[in-house]
Amino acid sequence: MCPVLSTPIDWKETPEAHIFRADLPGLSKEDVKVEVRHGRILQISGERKSVDDSDVNTLKWHCVERNRGRSFCREFRLPENAKVDQLNASMDNGVLTVTVPKQEVKVPMSKVIEIEEK
Repeated sequence: MCPVLSTPIDWKETPEAHIFRADLPGLSKEDVKVEVRHGRILQISGERKSVDDSDVNTLKWHCVERNRGRSFCREFRLPENAKVDQLNASMDNGVLTVTVPKQEVKVPMSKVIEIEEK
């Protein structure tokens, strides 16, 4: 299975922040890396541990479907209103939550320009 498809991530935007959530069962915070690259690219990456083959002579695997021993990497281009210097990440019961606060984007005010006669 494709490492990207095996690591689905939700991205929602609230009035205050951009929030990313990823289900990463079996991974600890040490297995996951969150960083901002090139100013506005949020990168979430990590590696799932390999199957323990130490008992290879005594074990008989009938089915192996869970992704292990594979790395994953997801990238998202953050909008200009993202405060990347205030990014926060936490793990709780295998769920990674990355919160990127938003700054208010100033919209230029409308201005009526009078046309001069010549």
